[in-house]
Amino acid sequence: MSDIEGNEGTRDGGTGNHSTLGAYVTGGEFTRDTNYIEDRITRDGTPGPNGEPGWPVEAGRYRLVAARACPWANRTVIVRRLLGLEDAISLGQPGPTHDARSWTFDLDPEGKDPVLGIERIQEAYFKRFPDYPRGITVPAIVDVATGAVVTNNFPQITLDFSTEWTQFHRPGAPDLYPEHLRAEIDQVNKRVFTEVNNGVYRCGFAGSQDAYDAAYDRLWTALDWLEERLTGQRYLVGDTITEADVRLFTTLARFDAVYHGHFKCNRQKLTEMPALWAYARDLFQTPGFGDTTDFVQIKQHYYIVHEDINPTQVVPAGPDLRGWLSAHGREALGGRPFGDGTPPGPVHRGEEVATGHGATH
Repeated sequence: MSDIEGNEGTRDGGTGNHSTLGAYVTGGEFTRDTNYIEDRITRDGTPGPNGEPGWPVEAGRYRLVAARACPWANRTVIVRRLLGLEDAISLGQPGPTHDARSWTFDLDPEGKDPVLGIERIQEAYFKRFPDYPRGITVPAIVDVATGAVVTNNFPQITLDFSTEWTQFHRPGAPDLYPEHLRAEIDQVNKRVFTEVNNGVYRCGFAGSQDAYDAAYDRLWTALDWLEERLTGQRYLVGDTITEADVRLFTTLARFDAVYHGHFKCNRQKLTEMPALWAYARDLFQTPGFGDTTDFVQIKQHYYIVHEDINPTQVVPAGPDLRGWLSAHGREALGGRPFGDGTPPGPVHRGEEVATGHGATH
């Protein structure tokens, strides 16, 4: 999301001033706007319980817009790849920076998404909601034929990829949301979201010392809990990779590169937490995780866009990323990454992380 609401997306309020100054740090405790477009894409396309339009699962109909820099969007790219949905759902990738209006497709030829033909993701939002009042965020799913946004409800998007798009899963796709573990996955996800995924933002966008101190304590209490939990088990829930691991990974991948310094989450580096660091490396070296992680775009996004906390917009050169490829030893804990399934194949052409943007840079 990274938006003016504190997600990864934006809104300028019609002022014509497109700077992000004053958009993120507004004083006191940071509170994320978690109201999203709640439409869902389901196998039968039935309307939602609150009257949301019904959108049927249909290969080739939708485009996932997901910036590499954004942790919330990165989740959807990982799950799409693990499940083998690349041929069913196309991928549009904005560049790493944006102003107060929205993400732009500045890395594409002529600065336009090659499928949607738009320069900014806000155009898809306004196509459906001309007066859309909230943060214009990624990830977002767009109906290609109409060019209108369908949903930006990122927690539901990945769950629906797992449960509603099964007819288009690749042979050997893992079960990332197994029914017998859903209650525990949901419980773990809730704590990870409130205390870790969003906890780093509460530290970084705190507008007072008291707010920062409280956020810092909550974050590290949760990270200590995770360190203990992962000392004796390879994955967060059960003995295979699940939705819970995807959601934690994208925060861990950005921790030392961004959150430790930029967001002042600096009690320790990830590399100084033995279990979490080994766990993160284990996932990074698993197809679908590290091969969707672009460290250069991650750093550019946070350090350039967040003018409130980095007004110089200088992007740091470090940290050294080669450790991500070092041995992790987590195999000794057992577990089967893909359960009865298999790893995904090579990254689809055109979706590769740029040379020098991964852990070998």
